[in-house]
Amino acid sequence: MLSRRNFIKQTLLTAAVASLPIAKVSAKRQNHLAWRMPEEGEPHEKTWMGFGATREIWGHELSSEARRDLALVANTISRYEPVSMLVRPHDYELARSMLEPSVELVKTKLDDLWLRDTGPTFVTNSAGELAAIDLNFNGWGEKQDYENDALVADFIAAHEDAPTLTTSLVLEGGCIEVDGHGTAIITESCVLNDNRNPGISKSQFEDQIMPLLGLDKIIWLPGIKGKDITDGHTDFYARFVRPGEVLAGYDPDPESYDHEITEIHLDILDSATDASGKGLQVEILEAPLDLKGPYVSDDYAAGYIGYYLCNGAVIMQGFGDIAADKAAKQTLQKMYPERIVEQLRIDGIAAGGGSIHCATQQQPKV
Repeated sequence: MLSRRNFIKQTLLTAAVASLPIAKVSAKRQNHLAWRMPEEGEPHEKTWMGFGATREIWGHELSSEARRDLALVANTISRYEPVSMLVRPHDYELARSMLEPSVELVKTKLDDLWLRDTGPTFVTNSAGELAAIDLNFNGWGEKQDYENDALVADFIAAHEDAPTLTTSLVLEGGCIEVDGHGTAIITESCVLNDNRNPGISKSQFEDQIMPLLGLDKIIWLPGIKGKDITDGHTDFYARFVRPGEVLAGYDPDPESYDHEITEIHLDILDSATDASGKGLQVEILEAPLDLKGPYVSDDYAAGYIGYYLCNGAVIMQGFGDIAADKAAKQTLQKMYPERIVEQLRIDGIAAGGGSIHCATQQQPKV
C-alpha cells in the first residue's frame, strides 16, 4: 500500500509540473558523483522564496502581515543576488505589486511559505554539476496539509533543470546545518521521530544522509519534540559561521521550555569536534526577552539564529527589544566582518513560528 506521502506525489506531481521534465537519479549514481552540500555562505546563484501565506492556514490579518514581511525580505535580498519567488496564480498580481521588478515570480500551487523545508536541498559535485534533494516533506510529521508543498522540491528542481536525488528519509531543510567540509549539526527530535522516520536508528539515518550531503560527521543535538510544529529544527539552535566556528542560540528565560535545552546544546557544542577532529569555537546569541506588539504569542519565534546568508550580506531579524536586537546585530557583524548586516522587523513571519532562514532556500552557484 502506498503511504500518504507517496500517494500524493504519484497522483499530483504530473499535473503540477507537466511541462517540466524531472530527472531522477538512482542511489548508486548519487554516490558515484560524490555530492556535497555547500555551506550557506558560499556563493549563490539565487535565493528561492514562496509568497504562500494562505488565509486558510494563517488567517486574514496574519497572512497579510506575513506577505509584507516576505516582500521586505525578498526585496532586501534582491539587492545582493537574484530572487525567485513561487506564487500561487491568484496571488500573482498582488505579489507583483509588492516586489521589486528584479524579483522573478514563478507560478505554482503552494500551501505555505516555508521554502527552507518544502524546497529542495541543493548539492554540487567536483564536476561543477548541480542536483536537488527531495527530502519528502510531509507537513512536519503530518501536522498540516501539505499536498501542494510536497511537490515544491521537484518543481524547483525541474525549473532549474537539475536532477532530483532520491532518499527514503523524511525531513526538512531546516533540520540540516553544514559547514561545507564534511560536518553537519542535526537535531534528533526532528529526524529521529516516528512522525517522519518511524523505527529508524541514528546509524541508519547517518548511512543514508551522509552520502547525499557529503558528510563525514554529524554532531547530534537532542532538540525538543512537540513544542513547535517543526519538533525543534536545527536552524533555531545552531549555525556554522565557517568550519570550526558555530553560533548557538541561548534562551535566558528560565520559564521558557527552550531554556534548559539550549543550555544542553551549548554543553554539547563546547565539547564537540568537527570532521577534521578539531574543537568548535562557539559564540552565543541570546534570545530577546522584551517582546511587545500585536503578534507576540506562544507561537512567536523569537530567536536570532534564523538569519540568512546571501551574497555579501547577512539578513537577520529584529524583534523590537532594543538592547537584544543591537547586541545580536553586533555579534553577527563581528562573526561576518566581510558582510553587510541587514536587520529586518518580521513580526508576521515570527508569529507564524519561523524565521527569515525558514522562508528562504539558497541555490548554490556552480
